[in-house]
Amino acid sequence: MSGTSPEPDRRIDRNLFVTVSGPPGCGATTLVEGIAESLDCGYVSGGELFREIAAEREMSLSQLIAETGESEEIDRALDRRLRRIAEKWGTANKAFVLESRLAGWIAGNRADIRIWLDAPDEVRADRTADREEMTSEMQVREVIEEQRYKSYYDIDLNDRSIYDLVINTGRWDAEATLDVALTGIERYDVDADEGAFDTPDFEI
Repeated sequence: MSGTSPEPDRRIDRNLFVTVSGPPGCGATTLVEGIAESLDCGYVSGGELFREIAAEREMSLSQLIAETGESEEIDRALDRRLRRIAEKWGTANKAFVLESRLAGWIAGNRADIRIWLDAPDEVRADRTADREEMTSEMQVREVIEEQRYKSYYDIDLNDRSIYDLVINTGRWDAEATLDVALTGIERYDVDADEGAFDTPDFEI
């Protein structure tokens, strides 16, 4: 999924807290940037927070990933940072976008709209071929993360019921994916909302 910017006249004046989640190569970063530009707001990426933690510990991404397999402290440190951000923006009544694989669960009922992106494995592998982290490493990390989150928080990452929009980005390009997401955000009617799936807080 190549990068894109929203159409110049596609500006949305909505004070909504939006989360975007999905596995590596799903197009989350591209979508988040487009949404943030349309809403004229800030955003935070879980990947960037993970890199911050690696830099703070003077470790490479591969080293930090390896260490997460030996201790749950790193995962929880990242999740605590995400939770603090979600708590701040969940009550701010301002537009904001939070991206990470667990963002929808961590933000829970604080989020106005939760989006999940995915694409077939071969599509995501092609998109991530030039990243520092090898495709094989990311695939292993995906499986391990699913097991960890189930163990840590009793969360099933394959449960898509909490998401308001689920988009297969292998079937639409970046511009079309952004258009779908923006349409959902723009047409969200708080008064007509019959209720998101309840997502209780969990201890991190």
